[in-house]
Amino acid sequence: MEPTRPEPSASPSQQPSRVVVTGASGLIGTALTRSLTADGHQVVRLVRRAPRTPDEVRWDPKGGRLDPAGLAGCTAVVNLAGAGIGDRRWSAAYKRELRDSRVLGTRTLVTAVAALDEPPRVFVNGSAIGIYGDTGEHPVDETAPPGEGFLPSLCVEWEAAALPLQEAGVRTVFARTGLVVAREGGAWGRMFPLFKAGLGGRLGNGRQYWSFVSLYDEVAALRHLLGRDDLSGPFNLTAPRPVTNREVTRAMGRALRRPTPFPAPAPVLRAVLGEMAGDVLGSQRVLPARLLDSGFTFAHPTVDDAVRAALR
Repeated sequence: MEPTRPEPSASPSQQPSRVVVTGASGLIGTALTRSLTADGHQVVRLVRRAPRTPDEVRWDPKGGRLDPAGLAGCTAVVNLAGAGIGDRRWSAAYKRELRDSRVLGTRTLVTAVAALDEPPRVFVNGSAIGIYGDTGEHPVDETAPPGEGFLPSLCVEWEAAALPLQEAGVRTVFARTGLVVAREGGAWGRMFPLFKAGLGGRLGNGRQYWSFVSLYDEVAALRHLLGRDDLSGPFNLTAPRPVTNREVTRAMGRALRRPTPFPAPAPVLRAVLGEMAGDVLGSQRVLPARLLDSGFTFAHPTVDDAVRAALR
């Protein structure tokens, strides 16, 4: 068995020393803060409750309240805050929550950062490959235009909320994350128990492309983007070999040594998930062109690699 990989790291000379992180309690935020802290960097976590430790700063993302003093001295900001896309059925109220938690939160953070006498060196704004919509079998990279529908429009607004910092001269990166392969959370986290119980199967016809990334590579890519002063704009954080849902199903079965006999027909998914089923059944064949061009190397380039890494 391949040994457990260490936390992603980078040269201290390339890395910021004081990093503000929103969404630090989420799947990606937890892994990123752990990685940065392990390398000796100070992480300031923005929280919506009363601070419990010296490294926490309270903010009200939707109410527009964040004292810039809490960000003083930061050299980088990573904005990962936002309600979970798949946490609930997409009612009109929850769609507002998905939008407000991202767009209003980003505006609040950007306003506070802009008020600093010494702005950070880099602002990494979370985003998602949902911006491209359904691409079918057609591969797309960062040059592709936004698609149509709720998620593309949400991502466009999310990224636009950070543009004032870019226009003010702060290096701004848009990290368009794919489906993160991890047991701890996210869409994949819900799949592992089902497949382990032998209840997994393809979704719909299984021909739709899933653009995935291992949690290790997600954190490593974020650190790569933080540390490279020559990188800005959109970057797709997805493995270089997107696969179909049918191939994902087979990879899960192989890794867990379980049969995968229970497909979920499209009509059932639409009945259970409502509007969100369109994105589950949709196809996104997204390539990390700019990340590869920048010299980034994936530790887990294939879906088998990513699933095995999540199980270690």
